[in-house]
Amino acid sequence: MMSSQNENRSLEEAGPSGSSDGGVGVNWLCMSPKRDHNPENYDDLQFEFNPNLFASLEHYLPPHMLNLSRDVKLHYIRNILLRYLPENDRNWIQKLREYRLKIILNYPSLHKEIFTMDAENFFVPSFLRAIKENTEANFRSIMAEPCKGVYTFEMLQPQFCKKLMSEVDHFERWVHGTKLKIMRPNAMNKNKHGVILDDFAFEAMLDRFMCDFIRPISQVFYPELGGSSLDSHHGFVVEYGINKDVELGLHEDEAEVTLNVCLGKEFSGGELFFQGVRCDAHVTSNAQPEEAFNYSHVPGHAILHPGRNRHGARPTTSGNRMNLILWCRSSVFRELKRYQRDFYSWCGECKQKKAERVCLSVMATKQELLKSEI
Repeated sequence: MMSSQNENRSLEEAGPSGSSDGGVGVNWLCMSPKRDHNPENYDDLQFEFNPNLFASLEHYLPPHMLNLSRDVKLHYIRNILLRYLPENDRNWIQKLREYRLKIILNYPSLHKEIFTMDAENFFVPSFLRAIKENTEANFRSIMAEPCKGVYTFEMLQPQFCKKLMSEVDHFERWVHGTKLKIMRPNAMNKNKHGVILDDFAFEAMLDRFMCDFIRPISQVFYPELGGSSLDSHHGFVVEYGINKDVELGLHEDEAEVTLNVCLGKEFSGGELFFQGVRCDAHVTSNAQPEEAFNYSHVPGHAILHPGRNRHGARPTTSGNRMNLILWCRSSVFRELKRYQRDFYSWCGECKQKKAERVCLSVMATKQELLKSEI
């Protein structure tokens, strides 16, 4: 096992050269966070990124930077984040801000009470008790794990589900009436129906949702996938039905951890199917038998899984279904992943290939020992 000093040195050498960071060296992060460090508050800043990203990444700064000024740390962290944000994306983000501001200033919400986190009225008591106790045993007491790393549990109260569905319907009618162009959940899965909740004032509530209720679970079950450092989200609702999106092909989510909760309506079909967690190099590899799993939606019940677990939705054969999706992301995990070469701790294919290498090594050692005895 490398020491922390050696880990930091190797990351510094692996970091991209020539990047600007205020004169303190190349941009790199430590593998292990400084958990007792109290980060700066970045809420007053207007940048391309959520302020939470800066506070989260600050825990992973090189030790000599932790006590430097906020401006230096801000510049350093922003240069790291900009690696993932081409110029065209920056222009798009500015337009998105203007679009959201126009909606927030004019949209007449239907259920104002669901735009602010109200845990007692949102979640079922069993889920709240498990979150309050905050132990692996309590989490497992309310969860099933039908497939490794995939967890199902009861989560949302029926009344909250109904209010969120009616709010989405109300928003879509309002957008249609005002002639605004509605932005659909994501281009990857070509959803033609559904809305981005962050676009109409749900962003702060969903941030609490992720930080206070998803991250505690994720840091227990997904530490190797950035579960303990989730710091941003993409929240949306999708709709499936005969006259809407019917199915969804095999894909991965742009997230470290995905929460998927069925809100309701009458429907049949539409089961989720899973085919295992993979790194970028093994996305197209075959699923192992133990990785394949089908999940039938139940209103109010959640399924939590790694975003890298390949999955899709089978055809909805009747009725309509509406689901809340929360993509939870870790900027720390994404940055540190750049320095890794093997992902056997979480990629099924990497794990299998490592096991094969170990087996070959053991066989070779046995052969050498037999030769020496002859």
